[in-house]
Amino acid sequence: MKQKNILVVDDEPKILEVVASFLESQDYQVFQAENGAKAFEIFEKENISLIILDLMLPDITGEEICKKIRKTSRVPIIMLTAKVEENNLLEGLEIGADDYITKPFRLKELLARVKAVLRRTSEELVPLFNKISFDNDNLIIDFGKDLVLKNQSPVNLTPTEFNILSALIKYPGKVFTREELIEFALGSEFEGFDRAVDSHIKNLRQKIEDNPRTPKYVLTIHGKGYKFGGE
Repeated sequence: MKQKNILVVDDEPKILEVVASFLESQDYQVFQAENGAKAFEIFEKENISLIILDLMLPDITGEEICKKIRKTSRVPIIMLTAKVEENNLLEGLEIGADDYITKPFRLKELLARVKAVLRRTSEELVPLFNKISFDNDNLIIDFGKDLVLKNQSPVNLTPTEFNILSALIKYPGKVFTREELIEFALGSEFEGFDRAVDSHIKNLRQKIEDNPRTPKYVLTIHGKGYKFGGE
C-alpha cells in the first residue's frame, strides 16, 4: 500500500511534535507547518493525502485556508479546534472540512478519524464544498440550497443549467466534453443531441457572465469542450 502523506498545521510546536511522531509510528509520512504560509508552500510541493488543520493560526485562519484549498482540491481536511460551539463546527463543515476534532484530544481518537476520512474519501469522490463564491462575491453558488447569486441577486437557472454549472465547478480544472457534461449534468437517460449542451451553455452564460461574449466563468476549450474559469 502506498504511504499516505499527511500535512499537520498548528502553531503549537508541542502539538506538531506529538501528532507527527504518533502518525509516523503508524506508517504515515508527516509534514509540519506552523502557519498558513508554510502550509500552502508544502501543499503545493508535496502530494498530500490529508490535512489536519488548526483553525487558530497566527497569519491566516484555518477557515480561510480551507476555503482556498477547496477551490482547487478535494484533499480531505480534518479541523483541529478549541471551538466547541455547534455553529462554528457546522461552518467548518459547510466550507469543505471533512471532519473535526476538538482540543484536547486523544491520539487514538485522531488516528480513528484519519483512517475513517481517508477510507471514506478514497471510496467516493465527494463534493468540494456546499457554498462557494468568486470574484469578491460577484458570483455565489450555494449547492445546499440550489441557489445562485449574481451581484447579490438570485439567478433563475433551469435545473439543467444548474447541473451543468455544478459539474463544472465541482471538478475544477477539468475540461468536460459534451458527452461528459451529458453524463454528469443531464444523466444517462438524456436522449437529445450532444450539441444541445451548447445551447444550455449559451443560456447559462447569459445569466451569470458580465459579458457573455467574453466569458470568465464558463470557458470554451476549442476542440475539447468546456471548463470553469472562476477564481
